[in-house]
Amino acid sequence: MAVRIVRLGTDRAPHEGLRIGTVRRPPRGIPKSEFSSGNWYDVWLPNLAPSPQTVKMGLGAKSQREWGAFVKLYRAEMAIPENNRVLDLLVALSHDSNFSVGCYCEDESRCHRSVLRELLRDRGAKII
Repeated sequence: MAVRIVRLGTDRAPHEGLRIGTVRRPPRGIPKSEFSSGNWYDVWLPNLAPSPQTVKMGLGAKSQREWGAFVKLYRAEMAIPENNRVLDLLVALSHDSNFSVGCYCEDESRCHRSVLRELLRDRGAKII
């Protein structure tokens, strides 16, 4: 049992389990009835997405310093008690269930999901 970190909209891995979208907005132009069948997500959890201002900062980061500022701000957002509790829940679930969390970004190294991976791993999540 474990959590996978995935790019939303990609093919699902065998036994991936529930796919959770940690994005601020649903996929554009896709009917809600096709979110799951189109491999976007089964459940939407925008709490774990960066705020709109932080997303803008991350997408605009050109240097490592700017990316570092994004990471610092996103980590601060995830330290808010309600987000902190959601992270704790995902860590606990990773020991008993298969599921995935993800975002739309093509390059995980410049996506909040890379930071989310670290946050979950640092708390003891089982990650594939």
